[in-house]
Amino acid sequence: MSKAEYKRLGDYIREVNVRNRELKVTNLLGVSISKEFMSSIANTIGTDMSTYKIVKRRQFAYGPVTSRNGDKVSIALLDGYDDAIISQAYTVFEVTDHELLLPEYLMMWFRRPEFDRYARFHSHGSAREIFDWDELCDVMLPIPSITRQREIVSEYETLTNRIRLNNQMIQHLEATAQALYRKTFVENIDKENLPEGWRMGTIGEYSKVNSGYAFPSNWWRSNGIPVIKIGDITNNTIDEKGCDCVDEDKFEYAKKNVANKGDIVIAMTGATLGKIAIVPKNRLLVNQRVGLFDLGEIPIERAPFLYWLLQQDEIQKEIVTVGGDSAQANVSNADIERIEISLATKDSIKSFNSNAGILLKQIMIKNEEISKQTELQSLLLAKMGQ
Repeated sequence: MSKAEYKRLGDYIREVNVRNRELKVTNLLGVSISKEFMSSIANTIGTDMSTYKIVKRRQFAYGPVTSRNGDKVSIALLDGYDDAIISQAYTVFEVTDHELLLPEYLMMWFRRPEFDRYARFHSHGSAREIFDWDELCDVMLPIPSITRQREIVSEYETLTNRIRLNNQMIQHLEATAQALYRKTFVENIDKENLPEGWRMGTIGEYSKVNSGYAFPSNWWRSNGIPVIKIGDITNNTIDEKGCDCVDEDKFEYAKKNVANKGDIVIAMTGATLGKIAIVPKNRLLVNQRVGLFDLGEIPIERAPFLYWLLQQDEIQKEIVTVGGDSAQANVSNADIERIEISLATKDSIKSFNSNAGILLKQIMIKNEEISKQTELQSLLLAKMGQ
């Protein structure tokens, strides 16, 4: 689409300022930097909720402050509720004519990384940098025919639905394996009177933990060999496309810290302390403060037991206790290896690994599909500006 076909957004939207005067709306939401409405965690005791703004289905809300906001604009389209209330700090607006511009198409434009960069560049202020209403109205974007908009939105939402279904399947697989783990190793197990052949041991007896490599700051690149940092460990997996990288010639320095498909890594510091992930592909490097479990030459064969062991509440609490409950909390590889666990017989663990391994492989397949679907969404957003 040529630049001549770009339109000024302000000609298609208008601000909405409806207050909750009658206190009829009680669903209080906020807006995240991931551009979603979310349940508010604000303490509203004693707060006058009549001054809060009402946002309705297919209306937008955004926070104009962009400084200290992860270089992103907090903006979202309400589609999960008929209405909600949000803080007065947000601006509510709507598309004036849905036959000219679909709200869902506009929301796709807001999800583009280029939009966030534009908003940060055009933000201004001293104590706080603001991307104000006038700046938002001056945004130029391509607005094709309503038919084409519907086609683009349909493609994007199809991918969104597939991602949602895959996430639901992963949750089901996780729950099934978790139930199998607890039935085999937790329920009706008395640590004072362990079953025959069982004994008390440590995590380190099942798998050692290797600390990651301290990559110098000037080694980081946007392309190269992906490096797993603590912030890359989310939802029990790694999105290697989101990882920072180092050049290929740096591999020799960190070749002892290579994670391959089926390996398990753990965050050993900060707010992510104790979070784990199953590595989705071969040849990722591991950064400092990330622990890499040594599961042998074929890690996927021994990973299931450790994967679900580390997710147990009692193990997570022990990691936090050892590391310290603070933003600077951290544990060493030796700390993790010393955590006490009950060790079943080798045959019991082997049987569990065999059965749960089927589920874990399916989880990894679904995560790989999500990664590809997310990449397709990104490509679709990128094409909007072409």
